[in-house]
Amino acid sequence: MTQALTAGDDTPPSRQTPASPQIPEPPPVPLRADSPEALLALVPHLLGFAPRTSLVVIGTERPGDRIKVTLRYDLPDPPGAGIAADLAAHAVGVLTAQQLTALVAVGYGPRPLVDPVAQALLAAAGPAGIDVGDILRVEGRRYWSYLCTEQACCPAAGTPFAADSQAAFALARAGGQVLADRAAVAARVAPLGGIAAESMRQATRRAERHVRQLLARVRKSSRLGAARRMIAAEGLSAVGSMIGTYRAGGRYATDYQLAWITVALHDLRVRDDAWARMDPGHADAHLRLWTDLTRRAQPGYVAAPASLLAFVAWQSGDGALANVALDRALADDPQYSMAQLLRQVITAGTPPSLARLPMTPEEVAASYDDADEEIGEDDDRDPDPDFRDPDPACEP
Repeated sequence: MTQALTAGDDTPPSRQTPASPQIPEPPPVPLRADSPEALLALVPHLLGFAPRTSLVVIGTERPGDRIKVTLRYDLPDPPGAGIAADLAAHAVGVLTAQQLTALVAVGYGPRPLVDPVAQALLAAAGPAGIDVGDILRVEGRRYWSYLCTEQACCPAAGTPFAADSQAAFALARAGGQVLADRAAVAARVAPLGGIAAESMRQATRRAERHVRQLLARVRKSSRLGAARRMIAAEGLSAVGSMIGTYRAGGRYATDYQLAWITVALHDLRVRDDAWARMDPGHADAHLRLWTDLTRRAQPGYVAAPASLLAFVAWQSGDGALANVALDRALADDPQYSMAQLLRQVITAGTPPSLARLPMTPEEVAASYDDADEEIGEDDDRDPDPDFRDPDPACEP
């Protein structure tokens, strides 16, 4: 099969959310995985990490068997026919929605865990008109095929395989990084601890005090529409400046810079303006920025930067990173709408090519200006309910 590029996903399955797939998109890295050994060497590069107790389903497009979808599911443990059928239905549904008519799959783990999902996948693929090239099971450094029964080529003791191939080598040269497991991916966005966390906590309290001072001045104003724009303008300036710094190869200078940005992002117009600036041509810089912010953001301020990180990771075809970022966003705020939306579209198998910017920065500004006009300058409602008004009791 020909590999177009790398992508990854790793979200534990459940009856409600079997997985969150990610679909490879150009720029392509032309490769061919024309044997089980080459396929097994390629899978970790597709995901970005070495899978364990997992089912990996790869959807291909003909002619040429170009890889279009790479899905990864936790193996249900304990195994069960119902959840195995749900998992298979989700995988087949994603492939069908993408009009793909062929798949190969690899189950990583002991036979009692892999057998139910392998059989469920075979049962679901046929009625959907999807050809199954092969389903392999891997344990240790050996593999078994569910379709090959010839003892000469598929011995009962399994077939040993090497960890590398020309396909995997080509991906590694193209910059594909393989981490040890999903936990290593999650560690990339895990919150910092120790002195770094304490420094950010104190910086965040200072940023909150600054916001409270702004809000106090706004509530005394007779022109609340103008006051709302004044509050947003300071946040917009700080976030825009930091985006420019990272694009130029720089980084934040003080914890307070990051703390103020995490607090400013509570204003949805600031968040939406940042979202509208996520030009994929600067993806590496944006990944650095939102990773720094996600790791350092304090509780209550993680959802916005983590969601922006997930969006940029999805743009880049890094489904594993997108999903662990969404895990952090939704742990911070289970109702955060941007994170919920991204989870839905990634789970539905929407390709990175559709990770388009929702608006231009100018359109974002115009939409909020229009909203301000509808509210009116003399409206006596809270100047911005989405901009957190900290509790003074939280100060150190």
